[in-house]
Amino acid sequence: MRDETHLKRRLGPWLMTGYGVGVMVGAGIYVLVGAVAAQAGIWAPLAFVLAGLIAAPSALSYAELSSRIPEAAGEAAFVEEGLRSHALALIVGLGIVVAGTVSAAAVLRGGAGYLTLLVPLPVEGVMIAFGLVLIGVACLGVLESVGLAVALTLVEVVGLALVIWAGLSTDPSPDLTPLPAPHWAGIAAAASLAFFAFIGFEDMVNMSEEMRDPIRDMPRAILAALAITAILYLTVSYAAVRAVPLADLARSEQPLALVWQSAGHGPGILAAIAVAAALNGVLAQVVMAARVLFGLGRRSPALSVFHQAHPRFGTPVLATLLCGMGMIALALAAPVEQLAGITSKVLLGVFLLVNLSLVALKSRSDYAPFKVPMAVPVVGALVAGAALIAALGGFS
Repeated sequence: MRDETHLKRRLGPWLMTGYGVGVMVGAGIYVLVGAVAAQAGIWAPLAFVLAGLIAAPSALSYAELSSRIPEAAGEAAFVEEGLRSHALALIVGLGIVVAGTVSAAAVLRGGAGYLTLLVPLPVEGVMIAFGLVLIGVACLGVLESVGLAVALTLVEVVGLALVIWAGLSTDPSPDLTPLPAPHWAGIAAAASLAFFAFIGFEDMVNMSEEMRDPIRDMPRAILAALAITAILYLTVSYAAVRAVPLADLARSEQPLALVWQSAGHGPGILAAIAVAAALNGVLAQVVMAARVLFGLGRRSPALSVFHQAHPRFGTPVLATLLCGMGMIALALAAPVEQLAGITSKVLLGVFLLVNLSLVALKSRSDYAPFKVPMAVPVVGALVAGAALIAALGGFS
């Protein structure tokens, strides 16, 4: 009889890289470019480059930790092993579960809204239907879930490629001539905003127990996904500021649709791709949150009921159902926006603790299958701490 406390190892490096790109790109790039351009102006691409550099230390820390501790509990396991605090690890794990569920709810609501622009359907019914279908896929199997996520990621990337082509093929915006001098304060503010577009690599480590060789392949997948995403953001943002006047870009809630329309195309195809991006984001977050809850069940007797995998599907069905139904409930109970704002602060706090955990682990033993210099988690902790202080200062 199959051990029901173990997940099925069915994933290789290519699927995990595609999953990571999908989580990071998600639906955010379809609205974030305008907000970044409002701060950085024509230098929005530089803001995305700086944001990628800010995210890189934490991504490298996650890469080493995933080779040291390849567990589904992810951040909770890192914190418990590094800082030797079970209570803090439990808080971190539950925070990740809540953050993933709330993020999925926000994206589900946004995706349903995009679909109702194309087809006149009640938004609540669309959210429930989408949510139930994606919960079913997540329960069916990790290969099916991640396979669908990668397929949707390919749709997203094709959509972004179309945006890049449209932006580069149209006449350049008059804002480009003459090229203004960089406004560094605005670029820095835009980079702190664009940083959140790179959040998602932390979700990947929670899939470690379903990879065939996580110690070797997870670090590679994390870094490959970050590099691919950074290139996409750089080229998309350049195409956007090249094709659309900054004033129009900054005030639009669908900035990439403006880029597409600048080349004389209708907005329908971009709306359809945005729906695919939303579905991808929802599925990835539900799958991730369920794995964290599964991993916490191993470490906490109070949550042990969630440390069970379905004997046939090899997935944590109970954890998936709880996270999925919570997502639907939150999506129906607006406003999700405030909760999503809190999510970003939770993740910055987690990044701070994860980097400190790696500092502690490296001070005790510097051996790891994938190793980064001690300076990497130190810088990662400083960056995450500074960003968290700035974010908390934003409370009104």
